[in-house]
Amino acid sequence: MHTSAGLVSSAWPEQALRANIHAQISLALNRIFTEWYPSKGYDFDITNSTSYDQYYVHGRDIFEPMDRITDEIFNTYARKEGTIEPYYTEYCDGKSVSCPGMKQWGTKDLADQGYNALQILQYYYGDDLELVRTDNIADVQESYPGSPLRLGSTGQAVRVIQRQLNRIAQDYPFFGRTDVDGVFGESTEAVVKKFQAQFSLTADGVVGRATWYKISYIYASVKDLAELTSEGERPDGSLVAGVYPGTALRQGSRGDAVQQVQFWLAELAPYVSGLTAPAVDGIFGAATTAAVRAFQRHYGLTVDGVVGRDTWNRLYAEYTSLEADTAPPEADGSRPGTYPGTALRQGSRGDAVRRVQFWLRIVASANTAVPAPAVDGIFGSATTASVQAFQRAYGLTADGVVGRSTWNKLYEVYTDIINGLLEPGQRPGTYPGSPLRVGSRGRAVKEVQYYLCLLSAYYPQIPQIAWDGVYGSATAAAVRAFQQLFGLTVDGVVGPATWEAIYTRFSTLRTASGPVLRLWVFQYPGYPLEPGMDGSMVQFMQFMLAYIAWFYDAVTPISALDGVYGSETENAVRAFQREFGLPVTGAVDQATWDAVALTYLSLAADIAGGGADGTWPGYAMTLGSAGKAVLALQQQMNRVASLYCAAWFVPESGIFDQATLDAVAQFQQGLGLPVTGLVDRPTWDAIFDFSA
Repeated sequence: MHTSAGLVSSAWPEQALRANIHAQISLALNRIFTEWYPSKGYDFDITNSTSYDQYYVHGRDIFEPMDRITDEIFNTYARKEGTIEPYYTEYCDGKSVSCPGMKQWGTKDLADQGYNALQILQYYYGDDLELVRTDNIADVQESYPGSPLRLGSTGQAVRVIQRQLNRIAQDYPFFGRTDVDGVFGESTEAVVKKFQAQFSLTADGVVGRATWYKISYIYASVKDLAELTSEGERPDGSLVAGVYPGTALRQGSRGDAVQQVQFWLAELAPYVSGLTAPAVDGIFGAATTAAVRAFQRHYGLTVDGVVGRDTWNRLYAEYTSLEADTAPPEADGSRPGTYPGTALRQGSRGDAVRRVQFWLRIVASANTAVPAPAVDGIFGSATTASVQAFQRAYGLTADGVVGRSTWNKLYEVYTDIINGLLEPGQRPGTYPGSPLRVGSRGRAVKEVQYYLCLLSAYYPQIPQIAWDGVYGSATAAAVRAFQQLFGLTVDGVVGPATWEAIYTRFSTLRTASGPVLRLWVFQYPGYPLEPGMDGSMVQFMQFMLAYIAWFYDAVTPISALDGVYGSETENAVRAFQREFGLPVTGAVDQATWDAVALTYLSLAADIAGGGADGTWPGYAMTLGSAGKAVLALQQQMNRVASLYCAAWFVPESGIFDQATLDAVAQFQQGLGLPVTGLVDRPTWDAIFDFSA
């Protein structure tokens, strides 16, 4: 590995050399990981052109420090926290050539100031950059399986394209979706044909080399674009199922947490090289240890076969990332626990069946009335019997079919058990028999804290709390806020009425109203942003401007969201001000901030479809929400106001602002609903039924 000709000498600080070599390694590995050139039709993995990649001269003399450092860190690369791919560490010399990424001469200056290699890299690429070491050293293997995939094909390669096509379908919804089950059936063939037609390939439904690499190329492209557009999007109110159990798991451990780890490993195995799927049986044996070690080795963790907090959190992060690509999208985007859209019954197959079987096993560990099925993705008679037993135990129609109600209840019970909220055999929402107050402890406290924490996502009046099983002053404050909001006696004590109200409200929102969808936008900081400033407010302004630049050619794109108000940011601000008729100052005063935020929200609102025709969109809305459903709500409230003079007029912007919140609260008061400002399903239905 060599740096640019004439750039370095033995006098360069070692930390600068290390930073440069890390960047060169990561950039090269990123090209390999994304199959950048094969996906464009080339028969090579990397070039020798300095316009695109690092120039290499075999046998060229290099300085001893570079030779030594490269030998030491050749298997260490940079990536962003929470990701798996080597980061695209774009760089240039910073003198003869300028670029958005690392400036090589700048690394020398930083090293002279005492920065180490990681700090230098973070200076240019962000604080969430990390260095990881891998022992997975192997020849570059092309991902194409060697022969075309077509109707009737099975195996891991089929699962890979199914997963990638489902992720692409989030940006091209007319493609439709397919089960990620490793079976190339008619639904997969139909999606492949639509993909091929869209991208000018022969639409024969066969995944040959050209289609394989075009899928790979588009998949990498949409994942990258999604990272930018999702910066301000935060769906909330979903059940939490990945909390570390508090103690490390190792060979000999048993129980629900072990089953959870085994299930994650089994789900990841088809997509992670060298990872095998252990049995999901709750027994941490040699096979599970081997799978954990393989996972740790692949992700640069300490390879000890023990699932401590770091390994647990990385497992959960990788599993949820996989879920986001494979689960069907709803209004708030894909997430673990999303109903697959069609009922599962005897004869069904695929990943959704595997999830149901895993959840049933967890329930079975806490409720002896429910038998534990095998986790094999095949809905056979044993799974039917287990579903029927679950339905009987939790008050559902015992038909053995997993429809939406059974799916939701099963996921709720599973998450409650995993989070340690329930006694063995206990149904969620069961009042503990005596009031809970400051000083109380135990599972019942933890359960009510969990519900309150989820409710705080919907109602900003309820402070967010931890669910630790200890009823302290924070829990009492959250209880009082809930009681105040819903007209209960405000005493901070959870008696039968408060308990029932909390669980009923939680259940109604989760099942009938769905999660709350809002876009988070910082308020104007109270002072102008000007060239020379830096910090999170500058960075957020850069993000909004970069997003707007995708839609407005006149707005100068921003290449680096680094939080530094330099000339590029100033030019983007000036361009925005010219485009939108504001004084062109290059500084962000409140008028410019508000205009940028409003424009960003108006554009970003398109992520939330549904509800435009007055039908319930599938998610709740409150301050910060945006989209077609919000616009339809505003239009309906204005129609009512014009007909009956019974409400305030609101801007028809598609953005749920304070005026919309106040108008919703007025409607709720007039219609006899809880005055929360939250548009849940009952509020939506009441407003749209009002004029009828």
